[in-house]
Amino acid sequence: MTRKPAPDSRPVGLTIAGSDSGGGAGIQADLKAMEAAGVFGTSVITAVTAQNTMGVESSHVLPITEIEAQLAAVLSDFDVDAIKTGMLATEPVIRTVEDGVRDRDTPLIVDPVMVAATGDRLLESAAEDAYEDLIASATLVTPNADEATVLTGIDVADTDGAEAAGEMLVDLGAQAALVKGGHVPGDEIRDVLVTKDGITRYRHPRVATEATHGSGCTLASTIAAGMARGEAIQAAVETGLEHLQRAVRYNVPVGEGPGSVHHLATLRNRASQGAALEGVRTIVRSLENIDVGPLVPEVGMNVAVASLYAETPAEVAAVDGRITRTRAGIDVGHGVATGVSNHTAGFLLASREFEPDLHCCLNCRLDEAVEATLQSLDWPVGEYDSATAQAATAGHRAAHEVFSTDGTPPVAVIDRGADGKEPQVWILSEAPQGLIDRITTLREAIEPQ
Repeated sequence: MTRKPAPDSRPVGLTIAGSDSGGGAGIQADLKAMEAAGVFGTSVITAVTAQNTMGVESSHVLPITEIEAQLAAVLSDFDVDAIKTGMLATEPVIRTVEDGVRDRDTPLIVDPVMVAATGDRLLESAAEDAYEDLIASATLVTPNADEATVLTGIDVADTDGAEAAGEMLVDLGAQAALVKGGHVPGDEIRDVLVTKDGITRYRHPRVATEATHGSGCTLASTIAAGMARGEAIQAAVETGLEHLQRAVRYNVPVGEGPGSVHHLATLRNRASQGAALEGVRTIVRSLENIDVGPLVPEVGMNVAVASLYAETPAEVAAVDGRITRTRAGIDVGHGVATGVSNHTAGFLLASREFEPDLHCCLNCRLDEAVEATLQSLDWPVGEYDSATAQAATAGHRAAHEVFSTDGTPPVAVIDRGADGKEPQVWILSEAPQGLIDRITTLREAIEPQ
């Protein structure tokens, strides 16, 4: 008996760009990013490069007839919902692509790739002026600061320059321009989105890494995927920027050079949320078995497990409510969910800023017996003063006080409390079983069963 098929319908994206043999940028990055964003990716290869994480060793532009043939093959068969361009290399290629996509009722995202992250040039100088007509057809153009300067003649050294360059690109005909700030020095990255309706500014902390190979391709392709799904320009840009921040922080250290962004970081993070929920359930079952009641604070205990690349409380699983002590043992509250414990999740996420491998934590009682036991166990123990931390930033302040000093990351972190705030101890671990082992060790050392 044959099985009945169950097709998975999804939008179609098209990337027109060069091939990166190193897999981090170009066509390879575009297709990975589109697939991760739920879009079926098709491609037109404009050039073949021999490159890796250290640089571009050679580049060969395909004949125009081959580029035209690929473009015709894709557009004649697929209902393409968004088009993204990358490395176009020469003026004839740019003109060919512009002729092929002009007047199509399809979002067009133009990423004017001119120089690789390694500094190698990917566009002939004579081809720069040819971008003007392609930009005029664009729904969105996404230059970095250097590319925006070349395209407009405006020095993009700060936000004011980015806004001026973005406005000029819109004046050239683009519906919108995202001028990226990653190449502008500073602890923050400031991106500027200019549309005919106004200017939106984005700010986020810079990640201390050079593993940004493929960042521009990944961002533009994720934005294109958002538009293919029907998102408006600003919504697609915000989705893309959020994904890129995660892709850069949780980069992939391949090769001898700086490494690549993690094209699938957001997808893998979503896929791991089920495991985070099950991790909390596993920990809670163990807490019930070892009679953890004597360690439950008056305010109650909570358990949190972060998904693989969690960045927000919504991506942290926890007990919905608090674990409380009863005469029969503990009451586990209302089950397990994500986004239900800002306090515990906030402390865990803040700790992950310093130790990204930490995924689990719980809070327990602090009294003389617990503190003495912690000392006897010879665990690395940190401490912070919650009386000096504002409520909204307590987790970040606490983590900074504990983790920013040199030494071994703590297993337990003491919070001595403040007026109206009960003292407690945070127990941390990389994995659920590690947290179970640590709380079991603490419970048995306090009161052997």
